[in-house]
Amino acid sequence: MRKGAKRKASQKDEAAVEKKEVVRAKRTRVPKPVSPVDYFPDKRNLEDLWQQVFPVGTEWDQLDLVYQYKWNFSNLENAFEEGGELNGKKVYLFGCTEPQLVFFGGQGKVTVIPVVVAVESPFPPSDKIGINSVQREVEEIIPMKQMKMDWVPYISLENRDSQVERLKSQIFILSCTQRRAGLKQMKLDRVKKFEYCLPYFYQPFKEDELEQSTIVPIIFPAEPKPVFTEFDWEFDEVEEFTDKLIEEEELSADQKDAFKDFLKEKVREAKKANREAREARKKAIEEMSEETKTAFEKMKFYKFYPVSSPDTPDVSDVKSPFINRYYGKAHTVL
Repeated sequence: MRKGAKRKASQKDEAAVEKKEVVRAKRTRVPKPVSPVDYFPDKRNLEDLWQQVFPVGTEWDQLDLVYQYKWNFSNLENAFEEGGELNGKKVYLFGCTEPQLVFFGGQGKVTVIPVVVAVESPFPPSDKIGINSVQREVEEIIPMKQMKMDWVPYISLENRDSQVERLKSQIFILSCTQRRAGLKQMKLDRVKKFEYCLPYFYQPFKEDELEQSTIVPIIFPAEPKPVFTEFDWEFDEVEEFTDKLIEEEELSADQKDAFKDFLKEKVREAKKANREAREARKKAIEEMSEETKTAFEKMKFYKFYPVSSPDTPDVSDVKSPFINRYYGKAHTVL
């Protein structure tokens, strides 16, 4: 072979190699720039527990104020964890709110503080709601369902995709199915009833206020204006009490006898009511099973306030063991 032909063949080979290298270079993938990964903290299993509990008795126009802060109820969540006060126990929860003057960001402000009450009990503490207020003359004790309220199982976040009927929940919450949008179709008195609701509880082993009280509220229909007063049959004497009202010009002298008769009748009614309440309580205890008696005796109330956090007001100075007039005081405040 001639030298020229050999050189041409060599040049063709080199050109072919270069072409392959260019193709290979084109096929090589250039790695794309890696975008920074956004990390969101995992939600705690019971993180929304306090929000699921209906704040009974809170005015409808105050509800938004309850959730204006990201309140931290990790103390409530921890109570159900291993080693917590409520771990492994059957518990019924209801919510309420307490308007208090607290400081946040260096300023004092009346704040609607959410509170959760936990009742440790093997059965629902009550299926009734009390409706009472200063404006209402008569206290009502009615079934919860009349106010669209009921105890329902709480489903934790990790179990939200499970079939509810298969879960054996130990946590029950007081829920209300009434929606704010439906209030416009209601009469005002019905709307106000929701705001005057108090979770009701009757402890058969403890005398209630009615049994203990010796004070009788008196509204005597006198002229020109009714007489509003209170008579304590343990410390007050009818004649002396009536004369003092006349002296203070709350009652006219010509109405003295009528007032005394009215007062004595009200006292008789109050004593009868107290006696009947004691008898009813005694009968209820006698008819109660030993298991139920033990449950009532061991029943405990826990009151949870939000824990301190940088995003919320500090409520540690306004904590109180008092729940309401039916439940009395909590055994433990957290």
